[in-house]
Amino acid sequence: MKNYLLIFPLLVIFAKVFAGQTPDPKYTPVKAESYVQSKNYYLLTLLQQLPEINKLVSNDVELSKIARIKRDHLLAGLKNCGDNVNCYLDRIKFDTAEIHDVGARLVTLYGSQNALRLIVQKHLVPSGCYNRFGNLPPQEMLRKAWEQDAKAVNQAIKVYAGGAKPNYPDIDSVSVDVHWKYYPNFIHFLSGTVIGEVKNDRLFFTPAMVFALRAIEVNERNRAADYEPMQSGCNKPAYQRIKTVKWADFKYSLILVPGEGPEVYDQPISPIGMLRCRSAAYRWREGVAPFIMVSGGKVHPFKTKYSEAEEMKKYLIETMHIPENAILMEPHARHTSTNMRNCARLIFRYGIPIDKPCLSSSNKEQSEYISGKTMENRCIEELGYPAYKNGNRISETEAEFYPLVSSLQIDPDEPLDP
Repeated sequence: MKNYLLIFPLLVIFAKVFAGQTPDPKYTPVKAESYVQSKNYYLLTLLQQLPEINKLVSNDVELSKIARIKRDHLLAGLKNCGDNVNCYLDRIKFDTAEIHDVGARLVTLYGSQNALRLIVQKHLVPSGCYNRFGNLPPQEMLRKAWEQDAKAVNQAIKVYAGGAKPNYPDIDSVSVDVHWKYYPNFIHFLSGTVIGEVKNDRLFFTPAMVFALRAIEVNERNRAADYEPMQSGCNKPAYQRIKTVKWADFKYSLILVPGEGPEVYDQPISPIGMLRCRSAAYRWREGVAPFIMVSGGKVHPFKTKYSEAEEMKKYLIETMHIPENAILMEPHARHTSTNMRNCARLIFRYGIPIDKPCLSSSNKEQSEYISGKTMENRCIEELGYPAYKNGNRISETEAEFYPLVSSLQIDPDEPLDP
């Protein structure tokens, strides 16, 4: 678990962010080739995908030297590490000195290069991906964003190549058996594959980042990319309808239905999931909100093929006869805290009024949990910030809440749903 319990500094951060430059709902995130990459390592994606920045960083002697060192470490590992898995991994992860030196170099370049200045002004701030650092001077925000991404890369390597326990081992652990007698050969092969992929790349972070991405991929943990791009896919009918809604006609912007994974492996939707959908459908028919948002990824049981959100959407359409353009899918959340956080993110990104209350609809136990102090503390502990603000309790199974823009902050140690 994470320890972000210093609430006062967090409040100072939020006050600074929202008093000056703030995240922009019209901001369009820059895409990498992989959604897993751009969602987890957004600064690195910007450095890679923006041509002027890429050129600056690739041609910098000090930074490009790190890329060469990392490639040399991988090559040396193939020759010398043998059956020692940690030998491979320790060479490719960013060490403390590298993280410090890169941060210092980025700050130096920021002082003389307008391209890096623009990356903060045009991307880091309006994206909201690094909200926690919004109270810092721009060059320090850049440094902290790099440190966050570096630690996120290291965490993915640690868990999905090294077999360390993730925050939630029962649902997010490695798929490949790290105790398999041929596992060192597997890591050897992975290292060689990465070398072939990055051999001509001069960006300082590419070898380690690609190693992390391939480790996530071979464990079939590319969950962050599921259903993307959603605006033109699973959410297209509802997304297109958003612009036509007269929000004053509704008490709530949407009804949020958190997922409940089944305990049986081949069961698409749980009995509680069905009841949650049914209860929300009744309220939607009363006209309290124009949309129902179903939230939940491929979570329970371990490595299930069924998405909670997709199966709830099917149930709402096929059984409850709710029109598709009234249903928004949020298919990535893995916990109740991220049900709430990801709902807030989509509200902000999709242009739904963020100052209008929402309604959560669930069974009594979870509903009380969502509107209680325990859940608020869990969000601060796990995410580093409050993801929403509670409103009134409406019934035993329903509660009002308000989404918070702080939810745009990337979570660096949850690569399946950052």
